[in-house]
Amino acid sequence: MIALAKSIAHTRASISYGWNQEKDAVVVYKEYLAGNTPQELTKEFEIIQGMNEKCKKNTLGFVLSPTIEDGKKLRKKDLGEITRKFLIEMKLTERQAIAFVHTDKAHVHIHLYVNRIDFQGKAYDDSFIGKKSSRAAEKVARQMNLKTVRQVQTEKLNSLKPIRKEIHLMHHKVIADKKVRTLDDYIKAMGRQNIKVLPSINKGGKLQGFRFEYKGANLKASEVSRSLGGSRILEDINRSNTITVVKPPITETHLGNNTLKPLPFLSDGIYEEPEQEDETNNKKLKNGKNRRTGRAFGR
Repeated sequence: MIALAKSIAHTRASISYGWNQEKDAVVVYKEYLAGNTPQELTKEFEIIQGMNEKCKKNTLGFVLSPTIEDGKKLRKKDLGEITRKFLIEMKLTERQAIAFVHTDKAHVHIHLYVNRIDFQGKAYDDSFIGKKSSRAAEKVARQMNLKTVRQVQTEKLNSLKPIRKEIHLMHHKVIADKKVRTLDDYIKAMGRQNIKVLPSINKGGKLQGFRFEYKGANLKASEVSRSLGGSRILEDINRSNTITVVKPPITETHLGNNTLKPLPFLSDGIYEEPEQEDETNNKKLKNGKNRRTGRAFGR
């Protein structure tokens, strides 16, 4: 089971969507509310929300989605219990709340709306609400013997094990080619093997990781192998097969005509460099240790 969450300002529109009779909506949970239409429910929310006029996004919207297989086994009572347990885990029990299930599709999912303002006029802290709701959904899934997100992800990765292995082996083969010196070279070389490398670039224009597309699968680099997570692909591209030393962080990389700056968690790397003389004391690095830190290389 997965959970999606966000704070919203359009209470009436959201409740109207949840109540949509064209989707065969069924109410599975209702707390501290008496209304029987979206308009009546919205007015009840607004009475409490009037106690905190500073909070504009004053309704919390959640979508709780069991797997298709689990959804087929769940009855209205079970869906109401999922909602109740979820609200307990989120510490949202003493608030107005209503939940609907749309039964027009095979994939059963719950639309839950909760008043962000409590009966004392205090707004619920929605910091990291996505992560909070994911953790809560995982706990509820375990309590009710439903599949968790991690179990679904593990099953998916196990089913794609042959494809993941092919991508991983091809990665090492391409990296071993001395002609591959840049990220552009790497992407083109993988492309010649029918493996599409997709850099993940955020709205700020910074590189935050990679995905691979191959034989219909779309996987994050870390899903192919943990050894490809973080900055490891950039490190491998910049690696030469001698001794390992600590180099300055990777501050930028190039893709076509664009210069990309990796996010902080991608920028600190250890990779290979030819043996050099120490310019200060004219002494070579010896015994497989970093003279400055005294640590063994690669540790």
